[in-house]
Amino acid sequence: MILNIRIDHNTADICTMEKSTFQMDEIFAKIKDKYLVYEYLQMKTCNRAELYLVLNDCYIDNIDFLDFVVETDDDALNHLLRLSCGLESMIIGEDQILGQIKDARKKHLKEGYAGDLLNTVFTKAIHVGQVVRKKTNINKGSISIGSAAVELAESVHGDLKCKKVLVIGAGKMGTLVAKALVQKHLRAIVVANRTHDRAVDLAKELGGYAIHFDRLDEAMSDADVIISATGAPHPILTCEKIKNAVSPEKLEKLVIVDIANPRDVEEDVKKLGVKLFNIDDLRGIADKNRKLRESEAKDAEKIISEELVLLKKSLKRLEVESLISDIRRNAEKIRSHETEKAFKMLGDIDGKEKIVEDLTRVVVDKIFCDIIRNIKNAAENDDKELIESAKNIFKTIKKPKKHDSLPSQSLCAIRTKNDA
Repeated sequence: MILNIRIDHNTADICTMEKSTFQMDEIFAKIKDKYLVYEYLQMKTCNRAELYLVLNDCYIDNIDFLDFVVETDDDALNHLLRLSCGLESMIIGEDQILGQIKDARKKHLKEGYAGDLLNTVFTKAIHVGQVVRKKTNINKGSISIGSAAVELAESVHGDLKCKKVLVIGAGKMGTLVAKALVQKHLRAIVVANRTHDRAVDLAKELGGYAIHFDRLDEAMSDADVIISATGAPHPILTCEKIKNAVSPEKLEKLVIVDIANPRDVEEDVKKLGVKLFNIDDLRGIADKNRKLRESEAKDAEKIISEELVLLKKSLKRLEVESLISDIRRNAEKIRSHETEKAFKMLGDIDGKEKIVEDLTRVVVDKIFCDIIRNIKNAAENDDKELIESAKNIFKTIKKPKKHDSLPSQSLCAIRTKNDA
């Protein structure tokens, strides 16, 4: 069974999502304690946290999933394909989610938590995301969370021309924000990041300038707009910090857009008169974007439907892959052994060993071609009786490996590198 547990902008606000990180770890621990988990993959972005599990059970009971959405098998697979195409994103058609899925797959394969099944599923998801973007206009002129944050600031300030903007965080999200700002002919773009070299690189690319993190107070005092998108686990801009850095006459004119999860800015900052926005406030822009892409979304859904059928066939074939591999391996042992015996009996064959090697390989391949095709067809047609018969005939039954422990990092530490 493939199990997907998630929480995202569709079902929760930023406050609920912030709490979900530790709740998901607790749920995961309970599942691992009670059920056999073969593979898993975790993913976290600014507006979602997801967990994909491969289990030996067809149902899960006696576990409180709290505010999470829980889906299995076909529904879980369909969701992932929609996710890769940008249909589940707050900003429909955005491209960043595809990179985040690639990062999560690569990370969990490297660490050994994702195996053949999740590799197959996520490889297909990446492929479908690319196909949809190529065959539809779902991402044509699309905006990102970063550019939506800029648009939100414009809705308050009007034209940002001649304004000074401070971007905190030079990760992927901060970079998206900064690139969206370049088009606005600002008075200045200031980039702050804990790793100063990254801030310098981004500032050079954008024609702005970088500051060290310990100069945030100075940069805030002169900023018209602050957009924050770091990966900090706690607020970096407190009410006291902003009050001490920004003069009273500038506080009511200051716009702060916080697109981090967990949030970078304390909610109490609003009491200072600052116009503070977070991810939840981007929903209006997201709804407008969604309406513009309704027809493209329908085209994308058709492609997803077709690809889901192909994915399910691939997964069924995957169920017998170890059986087929063992059949091939055993046949190769016999072929190799008998070929060596033949060489000894033939003596000197004047360098024509390759002809014999090729001949024996072709014979073995042709003998097992129909057998392997029939086993694959049996898998696609759920003919478990034939598959069991093949296992008994070839005596090749293997058990998948169980992962017994959580990764060294908790879910809150596994981000998809979209933050500083």
